[in-house]
Amino acid sequence: MTSRSRPGEQACGDQGIAVEVNDRDSAGNPLAALFGVMDGLGHGPEAARAAVAAAETLDEARDERLEVLIQLCHRVLGGTRGAAMTLARIDFQTSKMSWTGIGNVSAHLVAKGVSGVQIRASARLVGGIVGYRIPETRPAQTVSIRTGDLLVIASDGIAKDHLEHLDFAASAKDIVEQVLTKHAKESDDAMVLAARHRGITT
Repeated sequence: MTSRSRPGEQACGDQGIAVEVNDRDSAGNPLAALFGVMDGLGHGPEAARAAVAAAETLDEARDERLEVLIQLCHRVLGGTRGAAMTLARIDFQTSKMSWTGIGNVSAHLVAKGVSGVQIRASARLVGGIVGYRIPETRPAQTVSIRTGDLLVIASDGIAKDHLEHLDFAASAKDIVEQVLTKHAKESDDAMVLAARHRGITT
């Protein structure tokens, strides 16, 4: 994942998280992982304060279900500007991914298609601001994930067409750098996270 603040500013209101969840199996593989992008409302130091608080909360409670994590962040962010956020949890043993989002942080599961990049699924986002007002919590959406699939989560500081002409053969690290360079908006902070599912080593 990579980010940059709005040009001319120091603090970045977009933060990300990518951490292992639970223990490892007998072969040393992580059982699950949590990914997320938090976009503090607006930009600048106050937006950064909200996003950092959310990231710290998620890191400390990473084993919880996504719906619980959203609620925890909602409580912690009270009194801040609040944030939009989208979270995804991949269970490597079942090859399932659950994801949920409040606000406008996009998330897509993409694969290599015959004619280019194929969007296999997109997270269902609902309106609201974590820390101010969120809708009634619902169970996270669950989708199957295949070896080689790429999860891409982006704040609204990244243009909506960022998946077009994606260099799918590149590493996740190179992909996020390319997306940030080509598609970051000059009017806002920007962040993109990418993670490729490589299956389980036995």
